[in-house]
Amino acid sequence: MWKTSRPNTGPIVWLGVAAALVGAGCANSTSGAEEALRLRQADSHLNLGLDYIRNGRVAIGLGELLRAERFDPQDARIQLALGSAYLMRNKPAEAEQHLLRTVEIDPTNHVARLNLAILLNQVNRYEESLVHTSILANDPTFPEPWRALAIQGLAEYRLGRLAEARSTLELALDYREDYGPTLLYLGMLEVDEGRQLEGLSLFRQVLAQEPDLEVQAQANYRIGEIYVALGKRERAIGYLRAAVAQNPGGPWGAKSEEYLILLR
Repeated sequence: MWKTSRPNTGPIVWLGVAAALVGAGCANSTSGAEEALRLRQADSHLNLGLDYIRNGRVAIGLGELLRAERFDPQDARIQLALGSAYLMRNKPAEAEQHLLRTVEIDPTNHVARLNLAILLNQVNRYEESLVHTSILANDPTFPEPWRALAIQGLAEYRLGRLAEARSTLELALDYREDYGPTLLYLGMLEVDEGRQLEGLSLFRQVLAQEPDLEVQAQANYRIGEIYVALGKRERAIGYLRAAVAQNPGGPWGAKSEEYLILLR
């Protein structure tokens, strides 16, 4: 899934004496064997770390990934795995550092760049997020442009560029009309511009299309808000309770629980 990118060692420098050639050959042979061993050790720790993480042992897996990095700091797979592990550990600063390192080593790493754009959005650094979504959206080799466009539309929305956000989100829908986050962000835009029923329709589409429970919880929360505004308290309570059940301990579950307390 992840692509290794190691630096080019540069052109061979030809030595002018036979003895030097022989000596260089021996040194290169030894160096080559040591290099191969080092890379095998990096791969071993990387694979072990990923296995721990897949089995829910993220802290131990992170330790193995850090060992892998010591053996090969130029491996984009290791940097991406570290970024993902730190996200799981809720350490955004460390995650950003390794995701940035991934795209420095391998600028074509779509997964790292998309995760970096999402992370920057989450910490309110929207202009920086737009740099990465723009690269992805304009990359013909990126297989899922609607994902980048959804994040770009959200960043533009947060920056108050509503016309740009609408254009971007509508373009995302042209690529894939049933992508939940795009529908969610477009619904938020509709509500902000006073079109509550249009927003309600889009949030309901999210519930029908999006398997991610946190996205569903946000849609349920926003439907609850609309029904409160429309004076339909009981209907609002039903959607807010659904959000709590879908995202217990998460941000939208907590916001919905707080709203329910106000409505009691």
